[in-house]
Amino acid sequence: MGQKEVVYVVSDSVGETAGFVVKAVATQFNGGQVDIRRNSYVEDFEDIEDVLLLAVKDQSIIAYTIVIPTLKEYLDRRAQEEGIIAVDLLSPLMKAFEAKFNKEPHHRPGLMRKLDEEYFRKIEAIEFAVKYDDGRDPRGITKADIVLIGVSRTSKTPLSMYLAHQRFKVANVPLVPEVQPPEELFQIPRKNCIGLIISPDKLNEIRKERLRALGLASRANYASFERILKELDHAEKIMKRVGCPIIDVSNKAVEETAGLILDVLKKERSL
Repeated sequence: MGQKEVVYVVSDSVGETAGFVVKAVATQFNGGQVDIRRNSYVEDFEDIEDVLLLAVKDQSIIAYTIVIPTLKEYLDRRAQEEGIIAVDLLSPLMKAFEAKFNKEPHHRPGLMRKLDEEYFRKIEAIEFAVKYDDGRDPRGITKADIVLIGVSRTSKTPLSMYLAHQRFKVANVPLVPEVQPPEELFQIPRKNCIGLIISPDKLNEIRKERLRALGLASRANYASFERILKELDHAEKIMKRVGCPIIDVSNKAVEETAGLILDVLKKERSL
């Protein structure tokens, strides 16, 4: 290709998919010297006529990703009448899927973009949970959708990650008698916070196992009943001061506790 050829990319959504495909093909011809002109959110016959006028003038190709059947059929017919090559980038694969899965496609534009947005929200929430895990930075408390508070080994971190996968930004704060809780905890709305409690027996069992796994069985104080009761008493006082809902995590799987957290918050606010 000596000069830059024009390709019109037409879509009833953003048009990124068609743009990528055109670029990929163009690189196989003289280094990809193609002028790609995108026409996004095409939603009626008039929009298609506007593109056709330009394509006829430039004698260019139209590459399109249109999932609305009436628009697709109209573009195919009018392109043929005007002697313009219009390439449907989706239909062959959609027909293969339809035949294979014996299902009708939704024919709704923008579904890929919706999936992408949900994916990036999830990644953002996971990064947030990592950054504001274990009270590392109290500034996360005011930015979080959900703040989890409780003593050590009440599943705060696993719950934060599980809820992050459901696109909630979660910060968690350990409650320790020797450490003053961050002031931010008392500044946020009570509906943003959940207190996690656990039975002394269960916590004793979990902590003993944790010490064994770390080879620190000699640190008996961490798992002693006296220490555990002191921590739980301190945590309960903080939770009452915050005024947050409280959930008992004893003998509950992370998934079950997460479900309870979301149920409690739905009563407090609209999620």
